[in-house]
Amino acid sequence: MTRRQHRYFRYAVLGLAMMSPAVGRAADADDLAPYKMLRSLQFVQDSVVTGDHSAGEMQRFMLGKIDQRLRTVDPSVYDDDRNVDAALIYVMSGGNPQTLEYLVSHDINGYFDNRVTDVLRKYLSGKGLLVSKTLEETAKEYDGKKIGPYLALIGGNVLIATKPADALTMYDRARLNAPGTIVEEAALRRSLAICVETGDVDKGLAYSQRYVRRFLHSPYASQFADLFVKLIVSHDHDVNPQTVVDILSFMDAPRQREVYLRVARAAAIAGKPDLARMAAQRVQSLGEGTDNPFGPLADFYNGMANVPTDDIDQAAKYIANISGASLSPQDQALQAAARSVAEQILRAPDPASLTQGSTPNGTNQEITSEQAAAATAAQPEGAQAAAPEPVVEGAASAGTRGQEVDPSFTSFVTTNRSKLDEIDGLLAQEGK
Repeated sequence: MTRRQHRYFRYAVLGLAMMSPAVGRAADADDLAPYKMLRSLQFVQDSVVTGDHSAGEMQRFMLGKIDQRLRTVDPSVYDDDRNVDAALIYVMSGGNPQTLEYLVSHDINGYFDNRVTDVLRKYLSGKGLLVSKTLEETAKEYDGKKIGPYLALIGGNVLIATKPADALTMYDRARLNAPGTIVEEAALRRSLAICVETGDVDKGLAYSQRYVRRFLHSPYASQFADLFVKLIVSHDHDVNPQTVVDILSFMDAPRQREVYLRVARAAAIAGKPDLARMAAQRVQSLGEGTDNPFGPLADFYNGMANVPTDDIDQAAKYIANISGASLSPQDQALQAAARSVAEQILRAPDPASLTQGSTPNGTNQEITSEQAAAATAAQPEGAQAAAPEPVVEGAASAGTRGQEVDPSFTSFVTTNRSKLDEIDGLLAQEGK
């Protein structure tokens, strides 16, 4: 029996036990104890983040069954601390918050720690910051116990906005006490998010490597990829390209190409041609000898990044050769913007705009010192020499004095300033 078949066999047996009245009555005291049901839920959730996305339905089924069981079980069941922990972990694992309210209101024997239930109720109602200090202290106290990793995880969630360094500590504690689980997956992903915002590149790369090695097939891996790309592009001067290659080498070729393509696009928009070029080259090399669907798109991003460089001729060709039909609407807008900029840079100047204004002597010859002296002497008495124009302030109007501005030059400046404003707006929107 394969590993997956064995997994589904366990699911089936568990489901039959829950749905069969006869089996259920026989197993109420043992097999269907809350802590045993929780183990099955944890197994299913951990299977989801390690790649078995089909277990999602079973997860919803398990949450419903545990919720029902916690509300109907005899209160004496909570004499066993394992069942108390199971109820708390259920709530912290996506369970019904109202079930916690029900259990607390019916807890006449003091089975549940009031400090834990209070911080959980505040957290689940969106008021976690009000109990952040108590949550930190409680998580430390329960470190090494069943609910410890879960308390540390939600503690990090509460502190991430106000105390990112303390949040990282909480996430580290959570993942180290629950390796290979959904808790570690969430802690690694959120730790990377903190590193992106704080600029802690070394830690961010270390978290990224752990995530890729353990949770590459998680349904949240796309969110991780977005964070990883943002870390690389935002701090490209602090990242060794070989480190990026080493981290992504744990992925299969199609996934690598997808991430490199994201890097190339983000780098092109951010105006970082070296990084965009490296990522585009990796896309091409990973698709060598195959029908690489990402190749033309990589060339497009590479071309965009090279528009402001010496390779603009080649960049313009890359951009022009990409069919707009193969691009997303966002990339079509980027293509139009990049093509417009490239065309304006490569366009030959209008000969009329290079014509000099008429000289005082009516010729194009240089005025000699004698002619200049004679012209000065011929000025009406009391006339003042023109004051020198300022270098920066008023420079736009300085060129208009004494001669007319070529209308074609004015039109060129106005038109392209408008286009650049549109492109700046587009790139600002993409950056968000």
